[in-house]
Amino acid sequence: MSKNLKICAALVVSAVVALLAVASFGGDDTKVATTSGVAASEQLVPPDSQRLEDPPDSQATFVEFLDLECEACRAAFPAVEQLRDTYGDRVTFVVRYMPLHANSESAARAAEAAAEQGRFDDMYSRLFETQPEWGEQQSSQEEFFFGLAEELGLDMERFRTVYDDPATLERIRRDEADGRALGVTGTPTFFLDGEKLTIAGYDDLVQQIELAIGQS
Repeated sequence: MSKNLKICAALVVSAVVALLAVASFGGDDTKVATTSGVAASEQLVPPDSQRLEDPPDSQATFVEFLDLECEACRAAFPAVEQLRDTYGDRVTFVVRYMPLHANSESAARAAEAAAEQGRFDDMYSRLFETQPEWGEQQSSQEEFFFGLAEELGLDMERFRTVYDDPATLERIRRDEADGRALGVTGTPTFFLDGEKLTIAGYDDLVQQIELAIGQS
């Protein structure tokens, strides 16, 4: 087996392990309960939340509460990318932040600052790809995040402005507050059409998406 194939296999195994782990904090397969359907929808998917895929004729909405410094989220990243490849033309994929580590909030600020320049997806990917270099550090990794922004060719003055904007931090902390209100206690946690998922593996997740789009 080639080195690249070994790496790919390891990532798939890790993704499945991470997805299995979601069962311990993924909830009870119940719909989000609030005072109204509109309130539930806006709390789970605010209008300004980041969308990895947003097809015009979306048949379902998949939401991930994630921590960019979380190793389980990084392990699940290839699986989520595969879901996007398969269902991105039919399913809306939404990212919400649940920062639980020392540099999680700063990483989310970097992702938001990149998003302002239309490069959220690129920064999101690079943060997971480079997580072993910056994750689990008690010291600030801001310099590293700005290095990623330079690598992506972003306008650094604009990046700094959004990164430092109190409104950026407010959005991230709103995500965290919404997550806790919705019963999120760990990452990654997935919702599909308002339902917090408990899954037994990747195939189970695929089946639930297939069921959701089949009922639309």
